[in-house]
Amino acid sequence: MSDLRHDTSGTRRDSRSDTRFLGQPGVLANLFGVELWERFSFYGMQGILLIYLYYSTADGGLGIDEGVATGIVGAYGGAVYLSTILGAWLADRLIGPERTLFYSAICVMLGHVALALVPGLGGVGIGLVLIALGSGGVKANATSLVGSLYDAHDPRRDAGFSLFYMGINIGALLGPLLTGLLQSEVGFHWGFGAAAVGMALGLVQYALFRKNLPDETHHVANPLPVDKRVAYVAVAVAALLLVAVLAWVGVITLDRLANIVIGISLVAAIGYFALILADKDVQGAERSRIFAFMPLFVCNVVFWSLYQQQFTVVTLYADKRLDRDLFGWEMPVSWVQSINPVFIIVLAGVFAALWTRLGDRQPVTPFKFGAGTALMGVAFFCFLPMPAGENTAPLLGLAGILLVFTLAELLISPVGLSATTKLAPKKYTTQMVALYFLSIALGTALAGTLAGYYDEAAETPFFVLVGLASVVTGVSVMLASKPIHRLMAGVD
Repeated sequence: MSDLRHDTSGTRRDSRSDTRFLGQPGVLANLFGVELWERFSFYGMQGILLIYLYYSTADGGLGIDEGVATGIVGAYGGAVYLSTILGAWLADRLIGPERTLFYSAICVMLGHVALALVPGLGGVGIGLVLIALGSGGVKANATSLVGSLYDAHDPRRDAGFSLFYMGINIGALLGPLLTGLLQSEVGFHWGFGAAAVGMALGLVQYALFRKNLPDETHHVANPLPVDKRVAYVAVAVAALLLVAVLAWVGVITLDRLANIVIGISLVAAIGYFALILADKDVQGAERSRIFAFMPLFVCNVVFWSLYQQQFTVVTLYADKRLDRDLFGWEMPVSWVQSINPVFIIVLAGVFAALWTRLGDRQPVTPFKFGAGTALMGVAFFCFLPMPAGENTAPLLGLAGILLVFTLAELLISPVGLSATTKLAPKKYTTQMVALYFLSIALGTALAGTLAGYYDEAAETPFFVLVGLASVVTGVSVMLASKPIHRLMAGVD
């Protein structure tokens, strides 16, 4: 049955056949906008976070040790992906995807406000926790809300998701440009404030038009029984108290944050794999596909542990090794973060057209995973011929390296969730998606830990070793792509 909604003029419309936004449902413009502004604020903040942590207090920063600072950034990034599991659970069991997205967006905005207004480590702690929780909720539910706008066989579906993805990258492009400019001209807190304003704009826009979303987005798919809610609240409170106690006694410290997120992600991933494989209902082809997913999981962890160095090692490199002089004006460090979105916008359509043209002749999923991971390692080898010395590396050289980052991303990232849902047993679709996000959480937290070993005065061993690890992992999966593909039991 079609979902009927009122537009602002009071006319009843069938939102399934609405073509008001570039041939797509009009409400897609709302989701496009909120995601654009959320990514604007997210990447804008990420662009200046690391340098805020390690810049001296005289330069407006907090003066934290570089290794500790990169660990904090890695732990925060990992926590974002861990939070997607909580966001999905809230949507499925308590308040539905639409309300989860709305409250998550509020959480993100408040986190940016805390970074902008609360001084010192207190603002960082409050801000990053709120942003991680909120971004996880947005990530977990925005895609499903876009999917709700289309029937299963609506031919506009892929184009609609392409527009939505474009919004993500426009936000990722613009955010670091504005926040970095404000940071360099008037200070860090103005940059964080711009991220807060961007999220507020997206939230206002979303609030004005959220009523136009289909009814199903307000429904709770698997409501948590009322008699069990007290127990869940008690567990949540106990967990928060445990974290507080561990922080108070010195077990949880700033320099251990990344390793703690790594440990949580690893234990959760092993637990999920064990849970699924122990289920007697998961047999035959479904069981075989779980074993096929394991090398892809490892490959994804390695890929993201290098790809997310954009916010750690690449930021350090841009600050200390890159010649940022543009006709006598010094480019802000964070502007480097806008290079990758430009390449994504330009090349995403090229890759989509390539796979469409190749059809059945395109590489199988395991080969794409391996190729993306190997190419990610090659990107780090590309740092080796760059000239040594402080602020001497050419901007075009780093742009070329980030182009390789983008090519690697387009080989592995777009197929990740798709492969995960195809390999998932029917009984465990949500858990398999959680596993996919756990691989990104694990890789992102690892990125922070690995970055602690980077030393711009002796960087060659770092680039060689991390690049080699990624190339070996990728090539191994490529060589094993045929047996892995057989384990996929007819899906690709």
